[in-house]
Amino acid sequence: MTAFSPATMPATDDDKRAVERLAEASHRLNDAVRRAIAAGYSVELVRTSRHHDGAGNWGDQIVPTVREKGAEKSA
Repeated sequence: MTAFSPATMPATDDDKRAVERLAEASHRLNDAVRRAIAAGYSVELVRTSRHHDGAGNWGDQIVPTVREKGAEKSA
């Protein structure tokens, strides 16, 4: 007879889920950057703003700047 055990469920605590979502998104972004570099592009992540919640918490918001293959960076 096969014994089944419950699967581990994602965190149900909203605070922990928020951090886990951020970590997962960061991993996906890093993978996308590596793939773009492997395809011959240069990528720079630039802070566009800093988001504040009014209670002392903040976070940087970013956009990618992508230099096409063979493009010279101007000074």
